[in-house]
Amino acid sequence: MTLKDLREDIDRIDSRLLALLDERMEKSLLAKAFKAEIADPSREAAVIDRITRSSRCLAGPDFTGELWKRIIAESRGIQSRSPRTIGFQGEHGANSEVAARSWDAGIATMPCREFSDVFDAVRDGLFDFGIVPVENTLGGLIGPVNSILVYTDLRIVAAVDIPVSHCLLAVPGADHREIRSAYSHSQALAQCRNFLARNRLEPRPYYDTAGAARMIAQERPRDAAAIANRFAAEIYDLEIIKDDIQDAENNRTRFFVVSREDSSTEGNKCSAVFFTEDKAGALFHTLEIFADEGINLTRIESVPNKPGDYAIFIDFDGSIRDERVARAIDRAKAATRDFRVLGCYQERRL
Repeated sequence: MTLKDLREDIDRIDSRLLALLDERMEKSLLAKAFKAEIADPSREAAVIDRITRSSRCLAGPDFTGELWKRIIAESRGIQSRSPRTIGFQGEHGANSEVAARSWDAGIATMPCREFSDVFDAVRDGLFDFGIVPVENTLGGLIGPVNSILVYTDLRIVAAVDIPVSHCLLAVPGADHREIRSAYSHSQALAQCRNFLARNRLEPRPYYDTAGAARMIAQERPRDAAAIANRFAAEIYDLEIIKDDIQDAENNRTRFFVVSREDSSTEGNKCSAVFFTEDKAGALFHTLEIFADEGINLTRIESVPNKPGDYAIFIDFDGSIRDERVARAIDRAKAATRDFRVLGCYQERRL
């Protein structure tokens, strides 16, 4: 073992410590919703006592105890500031988190394992908002998200449309000539297929782009890299070997921000979902209603509900306070089954 090996081990441990510290602060912020008061002296004393008694740190229990006191004090400060929270699917550094921060730079982002976890946490009041991808210019409809939107009671309060740029990320100082494989989500790997083939890199599917970046930062392999965005590179202190490696230039993803309540500001776009009768011309007749009212439809998508039954999603310009929009909605409700406006909101395109 050399000094270089030891320093690489220390870097790997530091990465894990930072990730765990961030996770602890997130849990602390969420715990506020279940407490009557922010300060809980008995709980804090019990934590410090447990930490000092179980400490096997070379620095000694006094150091460990003081460190945890600082951590607890910072947790209290975060609870006092009480930032709004938003859930997203994936690890920190995911494109969903990029979209969330572009919508509200000061919001506290909370990672979730599955899309359904985002919706459940918002519905149960654990998060103030959730952000989910609904469509991508290359991959098309995000099926699992739209399937949940068919039946959720949550409201769409904003939309964010962002460009998605993939980068090849490796540990600092890695020799790019030694890299033999690239880890990432299967969709990202597919979007970078030509780059991978040209550079003879073996694609290794991983559950999440940012998760792949986090794994590379923690495991620090010399012969492997991750495909993720620049934000993930910053978070996990990875080196960008090559940026903009996606095969198509126009790679964009659109996200919905969901909440338990409608948006407090007047929107300029609406989203709705409905079912039509299984007969010729039924969908055309519904869409014609909006054309008659001079309303521009910006999205029309169908999602399988059950055999022979499809949910239809539409987005259209205008506010539900507009007379024409209100009239079109009333007519559409009479012509369809279960017509629901999912939200009226402002959309941001970056």
